[in-house]
Amino acid sequence: MLFETGAIVLHLAERHVGLLPDDANARARAIAWMFAALNTVEPPILEFATARLFERDRPWHAERLPLVEDRVRQRLHQLSNRLGDADWLDGTFSAGDLMMVSVLLRLKPSGMLDGHPKLAAYVARGEARPAYQRAFAAQLAVNNPQAACGA
Repeated sequence: MLFETGAIVLHLAERHVGLLPDDANARARAIAWMFAALNTVEPPILEFATARLFERDRPWHAERLPLVEDRVRQRLHQLSNRLGDADWLDGTFSAGDLMMVSVLLRLKPSGMLDGHPKLAAYVARGEARPAYQRAFAAQLAVNNPQAACGA
């Protein structure tokens, strides 16, 4: 049994065509993007979510939140610059994009992606993928069976 999202995605990507490139260098870059999503981009996003959801009643919240938001914005700025006008992080869609999109989705309710239209479009492309749609529907069915049936 596996745990940790990155390990699970890597395991699946190594066994299913299309999630990791055949070229060894491109494959290494895709895996690097998986690690970047989880170890570089996600930590400040989780810190931001924690500050917004669980620390509102703390006396230091008003001072801390702008600092945390700045860390997220800095990562988003760097990522947006790297993505540029490309559809995906490194050529074709890969497990790196899968992880990055899933990490960035955490920001949708906050509106922080709105300040980065290239990243917002990137996330929308990720969500529009048929495999994403199927996975989301399957997760919805497990988490809320009545909603999945239209009830």
